[in-house]
Formats: sequence, C-alpha cells, structure tokens
Amino acid sequence: MLEIIGLHYSYGAQHVLRGVDLSVAAGEVVSLVGPNGAGKSTLLKCVNRILRFRQGQITIDGRSVAAYRQRHLAQFMAYAPQQSGPTLSLLVLDMVWLGRAPHRSHATGAHDRDVVMETMERLNLQKLALKPFGALSGGERQRVILARALAQQGRLMLLDEPTNALDIHHQLDTMTILRSAARERNMAILIAIHDLALAGRFSDRLVMLHQGRTHAEGRWAAVLTPRNLQQVYGVSAIVGNDRGLPYVIPTHGTERNTE
Repeated sequence: MLEIIGLHYSYGAQHVLRGVDLSVAAGEVVSLVGPNGAGKSTLLKCVNRILRFRQGQITIDGRSVAAYRQRHLAQFMAYAPQQSGPTLSLLVLDMVWLGRAPHRSHATGAHDRDVVMETMERLNLQKLALKPFGALSGGERQRVILARALAQQGRLMLLDEPTNALDIHHQLDTMTILRSAARERNMAILIAIHDLALAGRFSDRLVMLHQGRTHAEGRWAAVLTPRNLQQVYGVSAIVGNDRGLPYVIPTHGTERNTE
C-alpha cells in the first residue's frame, strides 16, 4: 500500500531524513519510534505532501504520491496531525464532518451521516458533539482529530502521536480501535509514537529511526532491545513481557552512541 525508497529531507542545512526505506501493507499497523528530532513527523508530512521532498520515492498503491490530485489523495489517505490548526471555533460534530469532505459532492448523503455518527459513537464523542472544539481538553481534542481521520475512511492512515495527551484508558481504546480498523477495513496504518510499550503491543512492525536513518526494523522483540535503546535514546532499560505484552522500563541515562 505504501512504499518509501531512499527518502531524504532537509530543513535548510539540517538533514532530517537520510535515505529512509519503509513499507506498509494493507491490513498492517507499523509504528515509527525514535527520539525527538529523529524524523518521524517529517516522514509523515512527506508522505502527505505537506513537505516536498527532492530525493527519494514514495508510492501509494503502486502510484507515485506526486501523481495524485489533491482530492483523490484525500479520498485515499487520512492524516491526523499532533495539532489541528485554526479550527477552534468549529463544533465537534462539524470537525468530524470534515473527514467526509473529500467524498462529498454538493449534497450530504445518508452514508456520510451514518459514517460520522458511527465514528463518534465508536470514540464515545456523542456528549461532546455540540461543544466548540476549542473548549475541549487536550485529550478530548486528540480523540476528535482521530474521529475526523477515521470518518475519512481512507485506505491509508497516517497518525502523528495519536495517544498524546490521552489518559491510559483512552490510550488503550485508541490503539485498539486503530488495530481493529486495520483488520476490518484492510487499511494500512503508519503511526509516529513515543510510547514504546503501546507501539510494541499494537503494531505488526516497528521502525526505529535515529538521526534520520532506519536503525532497526521488525517485531517489537527485535527492535526494543536494551542495546538499541541505549544507542538511540541514550538510556539503559529493562525490556520484557508479561503474558506476551511488552514493557520498557528506563533505568538511567548514558551517553548516546552517535555512530
């Protein structure tokens, strides 16, 4: 569904991505992990054409991302950023309706209404429907942004820190919903996320970025190793699992390996 080959991106003289290769298949959840500045958000923005890269190749469903018209790309791909931008005055219901905009013509259809209502119910947002988006807490806003992306019903979903500002109950709910959406709708989902335990539990694969390159890739047990965490994050950590569920406990900081 998504294939990235040799992706480079720089902000001026600052090289953020240095030849990243990555793929996500339909029905698969892949999580990007790595420290701040590793290039996770930049990579998502390159896929979504928010940033224009000059070196590398990105294809979606076998077609170059540059070849898509904007409306067609929005029908195919949903993007949930960390922050929503200048939409604070909109009601929550209207925010979720924005997810249907790429699919609507002049009139709103019954299918669009059903999708919006079902999505809001799935994320338990009914009681917030008529509240201004700007009046919500950070966690509530995060759930509304996710609902908007889910209502878009794309075949590819890009999510930048979808569990940011959520309590542990809603973190689990969010990741469970995404895992189910990938399986039920055969969606490809790429997530940038800091919570390593959540990433390991709900992802098919992890891609660990370090200094703009892929440091490790694979199942959580192969990526979330004490050696990788020390080299990439500069911390010693205890990594294990309880009944198959991964956990990562940082113990103390060390000097980060810059090789």
